[in-house]
Amino acid sequence: MKAIINVGLVGYGFASKTFHAPLIQATAGLDLVAVSSSDAAKVKADLPNVEIESQALALCKRPDLDLIVIPTPNDTHFPLAKAALAAGKHVVVDKPFTVTLSEAKQLKALALDKERMISVFHNRRWDSDFLTIQALLKKGTLGRMTGFESRFDRFRPEVRDRWREKATPGGGIWYDLGPHLLDQACELFG
Repeated sequence: MKAIINVGLVGYGFASKTFHAPLIQATAGLDLVAVSSSDAAKVKADLPNVEIESQALALCKRPDLDLIVIPTPNDTHFPLAKAALAAGKHVVVDKPFTVTLSEAKQLKALALDKERMISVFHNRRWDSDFLTIQALLKKGTLGRMTGFESRFDRFRPEVRDRWREKATPGGGIWYDLGPHLLDQACELFG
């Protein structure tokens, strides 16, 4: 294993700016080398020492990158992860991993074939409410659990016009928040 893992980040929207870039920069052994973005000025304002690629697939072609992080619209996860794996890169994909089970199986097979790691990123594993419940369960404070209910409240009188909330393959609130609910339940109870 290399001492430093060079990372390429696909896109510089909310998830990249809020979660991925800060986490990569704060993690020993990771070096954020390049970001793909159509808005180089926005990236440079926050990350002046990072190289910019105008196209996401350009990151896959760079021999200096070891890991590609994909926090993009859900329907792009599969083709971007497939391209990164095919190029011999390790991959972290934002949740949901893919839009279909078939896509997930294809990525798993490709990762095994290429001997690369692929993982799903779930930012809600670090929410304070989740960490509190996790700690209480570990200590046995709550006793024997016989049920669990979880939800995310999100009230808006109107649906916003953005990819996370559109009725498209991989779009909508279920694809946006549902993976967090499932992941947290699996993390807590197996």
